Amino acid sequence: MKKRILITAGGTAEKIDQVRSITNHSTGKLGSFIADLFLKHDYQVDYVTTASALRPTAQINLTVEEITDTQQLDERLTFLLTKNRYDAVIHSMAVSDFTPVKSYTQKDFVEQINQHFLKSGLPLTEADLANMIETPVATTTSKISSNTDYLFLALKQTPKVIQKIKVLQPDTLLVSFKLLVDVPKAELLQVALASMQKNQGDFVLANDLTTIKGQAHTGYLLNKEGQIVGEAQTKEAIAQLITQTILNEGTKEV
Repeated sequence: MKKRILITAGGTAEKIDQVRSITNHSTGKLGSFIADLFLKHDYQVDYVTTASALRPTAQINLTVEEITDTQQLDERLTFLLTKNRYDAVIHSMAVSDFTPVKSYTQKDFVEQINQHFLKSGLPLTEADLANMIETPVATTTSKISSNTDYLFLALKQTPKVIQKIKVLQPDTLLVSFKLLVDVPKAELLQVALASMQKNQGDFVLANDLTTIKGQAHTGYLLNKEGQIVGEAQTKEAIAQLITQTILNEGTKEV
């Protein structure tokens, strides 16, 4: 039976209103390189990505699943991991840590705070703020008015989608990614290892944003024991490193 791999790539976009969203700069290029390599090895590739991200070369062994935000990613991964059995999952997508839940114009925000003081006469607590944010407000507005000097957004932490992968498929090989900014190498590797262990992963690609410039992209691939199994200096080389590592592991038959 044909080997099957699930790859996520690109960056989620969290909707503020019908015309605005919060996103990141992930292009999906690394994920597309990895997918192309596995397609050359005759894998069935299920590729979860976004509308603006780069994609691997279209062919019969490739299935593209398009999502927008973290909730859709969660739903799509749950469906795919329940439906199919994967030899490996490579989760390279840059998933938003927070998603907007409510917005306020400057006037509305001040009014909400003042109402609290008028009712209680007490300082605003974290519980008060959470209650204010989570209280539904009836509205028919699909676009936030730009008629305000300041716009206040309340962002809520998104669920850690990656933590579902090993729960749904304990035997799959899971490769995750950890990106930090301008930290010593030792700290980068330590944080990446802790992240992999928390997510029950098998490998993690540790990289620092300051090393990603043009064609340059330094990455360190760590295994469960925290050992560096390989280092690469470009996206193409990182893709080769990850692909070859999984192939060498002798992925399990579906």
